[in-house]
Amino acid sequence: MPSAARVEPHLSEPGLHIFVLIDALGWKVLEGRSFLDTILPHRQPLPTVLGYSAGAIPTMLTGRLPAQHGHWNLLYLDPERSPFRWLRHLDFLPRPVLDNRVARRILRELGRRVLGLGPLFECAVPPSLLPWFNWTEKLNIYQRGGITGASSIFDRLAETGAEHTVYTYHHSGDADILSRALHDVQTRPRGFYFLYLSEVDRLLHHHFHDRELLDERLGWYARELAKLFDAARLGDANASFTIFSDHGMTPVDRHYDLPGQVEALGFDQPADYLAVYDSTMARFWFFDERARRDISALLATVPCGRIVSDQELDNLGVRFPDGRHGHLILLLHPGWLLAGSRFNQSWLPAGMHGYHPDDPYSDGVFLSDRPPPVPVRGLIDVYECMRHVAG
Repeated sequence: MPSAARVEPHLSEPGLHIFVLIDALGWKVLEGRSFLDTILPHRQPLPTVLGYSAGAIPTMLTGRLPAQHGHWNLLYLDPERSPFRWLRHLDFLPRPVLDNRVARRILRELGRRVLGLGPLFECAVPPSLLPWFNWTEKLNIYQRGGITGASSIFDRLAETGAEHTVYTYHHSGDADILSRALHDVQTRPRGFYFLYLSEVDRLLHHHFHDRELLDERLGWYARELAKLFDAARLGDANASFTIFSDHGMTPVDRHYDLPGQVEALGFDQPADYLAVYDSTMARFWFFDERARRDISALLATVPCGRIVSDQELDNLGVRFPDGRHGHLILLLHPGWLLAGSRFNQSWLPAGMHGYHPDDPYSDGVFLSDRPPPVPVRGLIDVYECMRHVAG
């Protein structure tokens, strides 16, 4: 069921305020499409942060960049506190005993159901390497205290005693969320409503180039959200309604087997280095100088991407001086995907996100029935828009 604080409202702007986060709904995706144009006339692209939803959504919820709130990539180096450090006792086993699909599946469920790593946990590295990593998003970030490095809008709402209701994938799918929210707004037209609709992300990953299907599905979202808007205005003629997204989606047209090339250099994980490969980013930690030199030299020559300097990471708000998220980061050029015999071979999406924020396809959207209370230049300003009514 949706989590709710059922107390008398203490919003700084009393009334009804609805905020809808639609994962991956990009500005370029809506280009040439009619999507709630008449009821949400204030429309603008929303620049994202470097990385994925794991860093972008906490930025919107806290008004702080990843280097400040601490959430960026889900896996980070932390051998002392790794929830899988007990796997080191199995080092004597041949690696194929652990590094296979069955073990990955078992460890994924163990992480989600026993170790408290939350519903998003995935075994994103070979299981034999898990003891060197920790998982960022153990808590429900859509609840009070869910982001340990900074206060979120949900902390603010709880502290002020504001009546609020939150709907996310922790409770149900998008159709059920919209149905529940419609019912609740019709019966309780006051307070702060936050809806996180996550399924557009998967739709765009798989069907980015299917114009007919996207028109159909986005049309459905538009109709359901219009119903919610109409119900809100029926209950409160001045109800506010805002839709935003964490990032966009970029069409994929090229693949590169970087893991295979790095492994061919002959260095050992974890003795010489560690690597985490995401679809658009590769992160490396080095424990041997020759491994650092040779792998860095290889990365400087690959056509698929470029090494991101510490200065640029700092400028983007994603540099962690302790190196928890990587000693060196290779970012892919827009449209490229890491894929090959050792990685992503069973999943080749039509669209992907996680490229540089300067990529036009990376922009999310900010759509509202009224001008925002503060200039919206990036994700951190979404928090200020919500805080304006939360008090």
